[in-house]
Order: sequence, then structure tokens, then C-alpha cells
Amino acid sequence: MEFVLIAIAILVVALILGISLLVGKGRRTARLDDDATVGTTLTRPRPAPPAEEPSAAGATASGLGLPPEAPSVDLPPAEAEPGLVFETPPPSAGRLIRLRSRLARSQSSLGRGLLTVLAREKLTEDDWEEIEETLLAADVGVGATTQIVERLRTQSMVLATASGADLRELLVRELTAVLGPDLDRRLGTDRHDGLPGVVLVVGVNGAGKTTTVGKIARSLVGDGRSVVLGAADTFRAAAADQLETWGERVGVLTVRGREGGDPASVAFESVRTGIEGEVDTVVVDTAGRLHTKSGLMDELGKVKRVVEKLAPVTEVLLVLDATTGQNGVVQARVFTEAVTVSGVVLTKLDGTAKGGIVVRVQNELGIPVKLVGLGEGPDDLAPFEPRAFAEGLVGEA
Repeated sequence: MEFVLIAIAILVVALILGISLLVGKGRRTARLDDDATVGTTLTRPRPAPPAEEPSAAGATASGLGLPPEAPSVDLPPAEAEPGLVFETPPPSAGRLIRLRSRLARSQSSLGRGLLTVLAREKLTEDDWEEIEETLLAADVGVGATTQIVERLRTQSMVLATASGADLRELLVRELTAVLGPDLDRRLGTDRHDGLPGVVLVVGVNGAGKTTTVGKIARSLVGDGRSVVLGAADTFRAAAADQLETWGERVGVLTVRGREGGDPASVAFESVRTGIEGEVDTVVVDTAGRLHTKSGLMDELGKVKRVVEKLAPVTEVLLVLDATTGQNGVVQARVFTEAVTVSGVVLTKLDGTAKGGIVVRVQNELGIPVKLVGLGEGPDDLAPFEPRAFAEGLVGEA
């Protein structure tokens, strides 16, 4: 009888182990024991490649360099799910040129209005006022508008005899000059001193911050970089889910925390994961916050200080909605007081004739615009190139 009971017990144990293995095989998120107190999870992309062939984006669990002696984590062997493959984003180089026609369509009223006035045989004071009004309506700003008009006035004799193509080239040249062609627009995403580049993305709710983080990850993967994403916007559960989806598409790991958890701890864990995995770049999506709330801005400063205990923050990108005009400039000033903003991302430049906000932001803040969003597509975020942007503003000849 004792032997029968022992046999039954063995069968029950084997059955329980078998069920646990089956459940574990379908699991996509592993909770690290070290992080249980802060609720940080490491989300593995669903369509991961086999473990013995790490992806170019450094997205496998083994590629993160997790030590074998780490607490037991029930991660099944990475297997590609049927019908799911990683997307291959195009490289970032030349994106703005490819999207220039879209920019030209959305900004056509600015270029058409300016060229129409400049093509008149003799420009009167009323004509110059019309040029000023056109530039101000495009959110260029008073200072830059005055500069452009003065430079065009000095060439008024040339304008009288110029052809349509010459006028367009002249206007493109003048707009390029006020767009800051000499500003350093390189993104701080490279590894340095054995540590990954750390990018903090900040901004108010509704500016497109989380979407921008996902698009930045795609751009980096398209350039052959390995990336870890940090979902430090713990106050909005949808933000972490959204970021995880962006990462899964291109085979990038996402570190996330419990809803309402400490954003600084998630940012810290993201950078730690990136260091262990020797990835190129860690991109952290911070919580969207009102620029009028000092407590929230202090929290943002805390995130930066905590992250820098592990690695220096190499880039702080402020996401601004291009349609907000002067309010966006006010937001930028407040964010700059909380953290040292090194670059601006202007979103929603498609479908609006407010492209001059680029000039205004740079002139009033002294911070270069490094990326612009020109559409809703996943690859519609482009590095800012002054000449290509000016050509888009003016439109085709």
C-alpha cells in the first residue's frame, strides 16, 4: 500500500511540473527577483530569434548578458512565433529628404505666399508687410522674421530681375540661414567608456512623447544599433503597453514597472540592463507632466540623478507639439530649468503651415531641433536637416 501511495505522489508531482513548464513556455514577461521590491519587469519581444543567433538589435535575453548565477527566471527558449517576424526599419540617413514632398504639401501656403509676393515686379511697403505677416503666421517669430525681411530687402534689386527658380533658391537660402545650419544636431546615442548612451525623453502629455520614443528606437535599430527601452511613465499603464509594442516590432527589450511605481527605479533598472547587455543605447520614456507643476518637474530631476549613478545621461530630448506655438516655447523653458535639455523633437509638423516654429524654438531657447515628426507612420521621424527643411517649406519650383 505504501508503494502505491508513493507512486501516486510521484505522478502528482510530475503532473504539476509538466503544467508549470507549459505555462512558462508561453510567458513573455519575467519578473526579476532583485527588482520585486520596485516592481520592475523585463519584457522579452515575442518574435525573438533563436538564442544561439543573437539579433543585430541585441534583443535576446542572452544578448543582455544576464549572469547565469542570477536568481532563477522561468524564461523558455526563444522561439519565433508562427507568422511573426521582426520589422527592418530603414536607416535614418536621408529620411528628411525622402519626406520632403510631404512637408512641402503641408507647408505649401507659406512657400506659395512668399514666392507670389517676391515675384512682383516692384515691391512696395505693403508687399513687405505681407511678407512679414506670412512669416509670422507660420510661427517663425518676430526676431527671425525681421532678419529674413531685412536680408531680402538688401537684395530687392536682384528680386526684380530674378526668375521663378532663382527666387525660390534665394528664399531657400535665406530660410536655411535662420534655421541654424551650423548647430550641432548629433544625437548622443553612442557607447562611451564602456557604457551605453542614455537618452531621456521628456515632455508634456499629448505631445507624442511615447510614440516618439518608439520611433527613435526604430531609427536606431535601422542604423544597426542595439537598444533597450525604459517605460518609466508608470502613471499611465497604456504608455508602457504602447512602448512594449513598439519594442516587440523591431526586437527590442522593454523594461517596465508596476502602474504607479517609482519612475526613477524603472529608469535605473533600464540603464542597468543596458550596461549588463553591453547595448549601444538606452532610451527612457519619462512620465508626461504639466510644466506648471513644480513637484512633477522635481521628480524629473530625480530620475536624471538616479540614472547618473550608473551612467551619464548623454542626451535629453524635449518633445514639443509643433501646433502649440508660443505655448510650446514656454513649456521648453520650464523643462530646461528642471533638466539640461540638449535637443528638441518637434512632432505633428504634418498637415500644418506652422513650420516656422523650428526657427522660433531655436532662436528663443538656443537649443537645436534634432528630430522632426512629419506623419503618423512608424518611420516618419527624421533627423532635422536645415536645407532639406527649407526646401520643404518653400515647396517645389
